[in-house]
Amino acid sequence: MFYVSFVIFAVIKSMKKKRFMADHNDFGILGETLALDYLKEKGYFILETNWKCGHKEIDIIATDGRTLVIVEVKTRHGNCMIEPEVTVHGYKQQHLIWATERYILWKKFDGDIRFDIISIILDKNGQKTIHHIENAFYPLL
Repeated sequence: MFYVSFVIFAVIKSMKKKRFMADHNDFGILGETLALDYLKEKGYFILETNWKCGHKEIDIIATDGRTLVIVEVKTRHGNCMIEPEVTVHGYKQQHLIWATERYILWKKFDGDIRFDIISIILDKNGQKTIHHIENAFYPLL
């Protein structure tokens, strides 16, 4: 009896987690779509979205004139306690730098590169606040 209850509890918990992850993923996709629209309006040329190299991913790869721009998009609800861009810490930056190096080698790109963060906050009324941070961080040499 205990085992059956435990299995039912585990299945329900797993279903809740999957539903949360689906909602979370949909929210992230919405944020990335808003960021793409924003960049296009600003005249950026989009090269790649969700570019993957192994387990690493770059949300948006674009050009701003002759500069290759690597963009990390962070989307949060309006009731978040910290600004979304704060979550792009050293570990995440290293992942982006590593993936960017692979992209540059693959495309044989030789030019300026910039790492940007687009922070999007959506409130419960559907209002959005977009904060674009150019040169958000630099690779350590």
